[in-house]
Amino acid sequence: MAEQEQSPLQNLWHELRDLTLGTTTQIDHISSPPTPLHFLRNYVSPNKPCLISNSINHWPATSLWHSTPYLLNTLSSSPVSLHLTPKGHADSLSRHPTSSSSLCFASAEVQRVRFEDALARVLESDTKRCVGYLQEQNDCFRSEYGALRNDCDEDIDWASQAFGCLPEAVNLWIGNEMSETSFHKDHYENVYAVVSGEKHFLLLPPTDVHRMYIRDYPAAQYHYSQDNGEFSLELEEPARNVPWCSVNPYPSPELKEKEMAKFPLYFNGPRPFEVTVKAGEVLYLPSMWFHHVRQSPDSRGLTIAVNYWYDMRFDIKYAYFNFLQSLPHSMLCNCASSGKLGVESQNNSSICYSEDESSMDNTTASANDILSNDPDDAAEK
Repeated sequence: MAEQEQSPLQNLWHELRDLTLGTTTQIDHISSPPTPLHFLRNYVSPNKPCLISNSINHWPATSLWHSTPYLLNTLSSSPVSLHLTPKGHADSLSRHPTSSSSLCFASAEVQRVRFEDALARVLESDTKRCVGYLQEQNDCFRSEYGALRNDCDEDIDWASQAFGCLPEAVNLWIGNEMSETSFHKDHYENVYAVVSGEKHFLLLPPTDVHRMYIRDYPAAQYHYSQDNGEFSLELEEPARNVPWCSVNPYPSPELKEKEMAKFPLYFNGPRPFEVTVKAGEVLYLPSMWFHHVRQSPDSRGLTIAVNYWYDMRFDIKYAYFNFLQSLPHSMLCNCASSGKLGVESQNNSSICYSEDESSMDNTTASANDILSNDPDDAAEK
């Protein structure tokens, strides 16, 4: 795309990469834990992700958690929260239960079961029927999985010193390759440690918010029948809308052309940053970065990770993002190279639609609305 054809926002996407993030799809990889000052200056302050090796080698978890009997013996019959979905896509968009031409925001069925039963459900997951994922995000590592606390550090020391606080929550994730998390962002500084298996992230900076086509979708909940092993999807009552990213970065071959036409700002813009976090590695995921997550299991069929959420500072970076998100898509529409785009504006925010979606009545929620009732906090962080 010629320089003179780019909008100011498109120039921003490229300039940020030129000046701060780099022009490849790779992020910085640090071979050993950074000092708090180095981490603060080079990554936290510029809101820049990085991958760190050799930071959790001392954790007992890095050896003990590769033993399934150890996990079963330690947690015994502890009750845990098991998330169930038909295909492993929780907190993501799904076909509307009463309108085949519309989408909704679908949350998983959550059951309280014994850990040994929950782990069995994860290992026995079937993409055609039922996928189990242990992903409760309520500081679950220090509550539901408290018996494992001594296997990991209470915090990431160099990160805590840089942030000037201890983590607000620590969460445990146990799943397999069938679980996938759609694009979303968090109002947390996230330090994400993989203990077993691998996690595959796609990352986009907050400046690329318009490329995510955030729209309001009606909230729905999966319900699983133990009798017939089938799922139903029901709209929540009372009704509520959830602002969510519309882009699927991995459309099926038969849908790829259509998806690219719907979301040209994503598919025709700078490529996302890509990072695979292997067992023993730590990802620093800055606040408000959009991320999509897939995973590869170990030889047992499990991926296990622990993440630390630190409060983000609502400083000038947040003010910049709040302002940027309020800008209308009309600043980009003339430069999108795939189809005519229209503009719909409401509540100081706008959405840019492709022709075949102009009838959808969805708008981007303001940053303050998202902060006060942010559904991203219900997805993988």
